[in-house]
Amino acid sequence: MNAPNRTQHIRLTSHPEPGQATTRFPVRWGAADPHERGPIIGSVTNPADRNVIGSHGGSYSVYRALAISARALNPLARPDLHNTHPVVPIGPHPQWAEPGRIVSLDPWGHMAGEVFAREIATGTDVRPTIAVTKARLNMPEILAAMAAHRLAPDGGILHGNGDISVTKIAVDPVWWLPGIAERFGTSERELRRTLFEQTGGMFPELVTRPDMCVFLPPIGGATVYVIGEVAALADARRTVACRVHDECNGSDVFGSDICTCRPYLVHGIEECVKEAQRGGAGVIVYNRKEGRALGEVTKFLVYNARKRQEGGDSAATYFERTECVAGVQDARFQQLMPDVLHWLGIRRIDRLMSMSNMKYDAIVGSGIEVGERVPIPPELVPPDASVEIEAKKAAGYYAPDPVAASLDAVKGRGLDRY
Repeated sequence: MNAPNRTQHIRLTSHPEPGQATTRFPVRWGAADPHERGPIIGSVTNPADRNVIGSHGGSYSVYRALAISARALNPLARPDLHNTHPVVPIGPHPQWAEPGRIVSLDPWGHMAGEVFAREIATGTDVRPTIAVTKARLNMPEILAAMAAHRLAPDGGILHGNGDISVTKIAVDPVWWLPGIAERFGTSERELRRTLFEQTGGMFPELVTRPDMCVFLPPIGGATVYVIGEVAALADARRTVACRVHDECNGSDVFGSDICTCRPYLVHGIEECVKEAQRGGAGVIVYNRKEGRALGEVTKFLVYNARKRQEGGDSAATYFERTECVAGVQDARFQQLMPDVLHWLGIRRIDRLMSMSNMKYDAIVGSGIEVGERVPIPPELVPPDASVEIEAKKAAGYYAPDPVAASLDAVKGRGLDRY
């Protein structure tokens, strides 16, 4: 195998050269016009054009480095974006330019190849941070729901073999640091220093480049599954069902029965199918926040500590053991979660499949109205997961009873069928 051309200009971006403290592509976050806002340039093919801290791909940028080290990837390679544009249009929506509404993703990220085509054609390495495609989902529980006559195929949304037609959206995180700081009630300076220190100094530009206010964090993003028409999500005349779900590999993928994650996820999908079949739309937002954003190693350590404690696993000490191991009960902090809902143009969620107060408070606090909160049916809770449910209720994470809109509000929107 021929070694790729590895020659490129390298300089320390953490210490700008004289007169180079600002980029030729400044980012004006929140601008309604993408050209006024400017492109997000996190590639390393031309360091002089970079206007963000970090690099594209989040945690996968490390694998890119390995591929280059193995001489399998030319470090100067750029993506050919021909025919990669979204399969359905999304936006622009008013929320994209509303101050403080979106701070953790690039609203124009799926359109980068089109709106910045001129810049790309002249050699600027602009890359999408969002991709929109179509797919089909197939889960055995959906076939079971069809067999139990809770769901019926319609040939468009739900097919006879159990396939569900969806629009699938991948979202990489793009953080506007001033907005992130405001969400968490801290100063941008303090946020930058903490991010710098707690990543072991991985990103010196956080403390040396105040002119760079966009950060591409090395974390997982989100996947969005829209069931029904994407345009329905922003249409006030149509109803929306939603499940916002945080990753749980053990349950979601492998069916571990210690928690309700996969059952609640499947329940959310089932309800989203029903909503779409009624003429509305359903949306599943799947966030990469394994183990309450504490990671799977910490999660399994907590499992051991809980089950080995005197008296066995109990709701009373469920979160206590998590805090003993991790130092905090939950690191998900849902403040950033509603951004993707605003990006989709959502103003109201008629049915939210979640009893999490953290999620509900974040969504409502961001300006999105919630009509009804839908709990997981008791028959779907695995026996070993009952401790988790009771612990969440005791800790105030999980509302003990459904919180529904008033009857007048429901009837006023024509939702009395619920």
